[in-house]
Amino acid sequence: MRPQTPLITADAVIELRDRPGRPIVLIERRHEPLGWALPGGFVDIGETVEHAALREAREETGLDVRLEALLGCYSKPDRDPRGHTVSIIFVAVASGDPVAGDDAREVGVFDPGKTPPLAFDHQQVLADFIRWRERR
Repeated sequence: MRPQTPLITADAVIELRDRPGRPIVLIERRHEPLGWALPGGFVDIGETVEHAALREAREETGLDVRLEALLGCYSKPDRDPRGHTVSIIFVAVASGDPVAGDDAREVGVFDPGKTPPLAFDHQQVLADFIRWRERR
C-alpha cells in the first residue's frame, strides 16, 4: 500500500511591471474555499512545479508570466481547509491586462500591502513577498 502524502500546488505572486508601483494580480476563487488568492493550483503528474505555475497563471489570469524567483515553500498541514497541501510559491512578472479564466471568478490588481482578506495562508505569503521585494 502506498503511503498518503500531501498534494503539491504551485502559485505565483505576479507583479505587473508595466504599471506604477508594481501591483500584483489576485484572483477571486470560483470554487471552495472561496475568497481572494494568488493564482495557482495543483501540479499535474509528469509536470514540473515551474510549468504548473506558468500554466495556472495563464489559465486563471490570461497572462504569460516569466518566473523570476522562488519565494518559498509553504507546508503547514492546516494551510488548506481541503487537506494537507504543500505550495511552491514563485515570484513572476508580466505585462498587460489580466482577465479572469478557468477557476477564477474575478481578477484584480492590488498594491501588495493593501489587499482584501486572502484564502489559505496567502496573507503570510504576501508578507514574505513584501520583505523579499524590500531586500532587492
